[in-house]
Amino acid sequence: MSKRDRQFRPVAVPDVDLGGFWGKWQDAVSDSTAEILLDRCEAAGMIKAIDVNQPSPGVVIPIQPWGGTTQMFWDSDLGKSIETIAYSLYRKPNPRLEARADAIIDMYERLQDKDGYLNAWFQRVQPDRRWTNLRDHHELYCAGHLMEAAVAYYQATGKRKLLDIMCRYADYMITIFGHGEGQIPGYCGHEEIELALVKLARVTGEKKYLELSKYFIDERGTEPKFFTAEAIRDGRDPANFIQKTYEYGQAHQPVRDQRKVVGHAVRAMYLYSGMADIATEYKDDSLTEALEALWDDVVTKQMYITGGIGPSASNEGFTDYFDLPNETAYAETCASVGLVFWANRMLGRGPDRRYADIMEQALYNGALPGLAIDGKTFFYDNPLESAGKHHRWTWHHCPCCPPNIARLVTSIGSYMYAASDDEIAVHLYGESTLRCELANGAKVTLKQTTNYPWEGTIAFTTELAETARFALSLRIPEWADGATLSVNGTMVDLAANVTDGYARIEREWADGDRVALYLPLALRPQYANPKVRQDAGRVALMRGPLVYCVETTDNGQDLSAIVLPADLPAAETLVLDDLHNAVAVDLPVEREDGSDWGKSLYRNAPAKRVKDMARFVPYHLWDNRAPGEMLVWVQSEK
Repeated sequence: MSKRDRQFRPVAVPDVDLGGFWGKWQDAVSDSTAEILLDRCEAAGMIKAIDVNQPSPGVVIPIQPWGGTTQMFWDSDLGKSIETIAYSLYRKPNPRLEARADAIIDMYERLQDKDGYLNAWFQRVQPDRRWTNLRDHHELYCAGHLMEAAVAYYQATGKRKLLDIMCRYADYMITIFGHGEGQIPGYCGHEEIELALVKLARVTGEKKYLELSKYFIDERGTEPKFFTAEAIRDGRDPANFIQKTYEYGQAHQPVRDQRKVVGHAVRAMYLYSGMADIATEYKDDSLTEALEALWDDVVTKQMYITGGIGPSASNEGFTDYFDLPNETAYAETCASVGLVFWANRMLGRGPDRRYADIMEQALYNGALPGLAIDGKTFFYDNPLESAGKHHRWTWHHCPCCPPNIARLVTSIGSYMYAASDDEIAVHLYGESTLRCELANGAKVTLKQTTNYPWEGTIAFTTELAETARFALSLRIPEWADGATLSVNGTMVDLAANVTDGYARIEREWADGDRVALYLPLALRPQYANPKVRQDAGRVALMRGPLVYCVETTDNGQDLSAIVLPADLPAAETLVLDDLHNAVAVDLPVEREDGSDWGKSLYRNAPAKRVKDMARFVPYHLWDNRAPGEMLVWVQSEK
């Protein structure tokens, strides 16, 4: 069987229990974020907007120049919040929070039209505008997030009400979209429905939802352009829209012809995620080939070292190759969450380190900074440099990021492990217990014991009622020079057993078998391609999967004066109790001393340098202590 003929699907969230690093983050979401999301949605008026027993709220957030309002996205915000609550309930039962979610679901049931349509804005505020502007108005996008919530809530609680609601909506969509008489030959301007329909299909076993997802993907960008015809039909000038290009929503050409990542970053990530799911389900090499080219395009020319993507605020997306400014980096939390989604789905056709390494990098450094360690405040954009004025906020007029990072954190177990008929792939490491049943009937419990990412020692222990034959594939990160692996104390020759960056161990497994993996977490300097002009003469530090930075709270002001030696000196590691027991790194450095500079702005001699120590902390934890400056790329003598 060729690699691409395999089908790996993520395990269900309830099948993985988390401890250690991710357990702490899940506790923060369960203890704080899940309820905060609902409280702030309620304060914004979102719950009142779906309650047919109350008058329509009307336009709460004014219509913007692009012809819509972020109020149109409220169903999406509620959907992602319910999804977060679902997964938090699995970790920590909370009857009061569950009852609040149930009440919202009841409201959606009452709101749903008899034909299955469901959208608070287009039922309660602009009922005459249903399906008239798919390019801008996010109807299918909102439906997608409610579908994901429905699947999550069903998996976590066993309650079907929201799942049945969204199946009725999807069944209605099947009658609305297509090339038949009276149907709409279109797709959504903001992708999301595509991946949501795959989730719906997988949990219900209904292939018709896969077919609808495939239809939306196949139609996107084809000629004649749907968005042009739609605008003309609606009496709008098709050229007069705020972004001026269909590249913004990746609708400029058919998806299988796309080779350059363009436009709005979150939309692109959601599209590619849906494409990867359909490629897996249909074994569609034409989609996979396009995705492989798009993957190389973004990770070799358009991605920050943090896994942040989309440097520009103006389009919340991509600009030119190697344009990666640090202080003005947009790098939306949702975009890195989306990159994690995409990377994970690229693993659907077989384990491959080039996707899983980036998934890990974007998860820890691009997405996770969006959530404070107490789970109460959030980053929308994620610069790699700050003069001290960039801080987390409690809410936002477009609050897509808080529930997005929260639902990712609470579902992270399904990103760690995937299963095929006779194989378990371990993509991410962390203290956890997996329970799964393979196609051959083997019921496997796999316990992972580790203090990763702070330490590189990882152990797996099998719990089996009877012996079973299957393969266990473990990712060996590209950065893990000197990694070792043993099974029941016998060393495994990694060079002979690693394919696409995964060590594959196929054997008859017995209860109590033990696999030991060691990944050296050496501190390593990282340099940017010389074409990234903003990082010229600078260096960043990584340890394992983590990007490190310097902050004022540890190093005082003027962080740009820190200079790392050409040869990295011996580093001292220490555990910071106030940052989730994170491992910090202390390094001897030089520092430019401007104390004798005088009043002139410029002079003909550089500042003298003095010896100093600098403390580097994991980037995902910055701005969790005293506010101040932050810097990822520091001066280098190299």
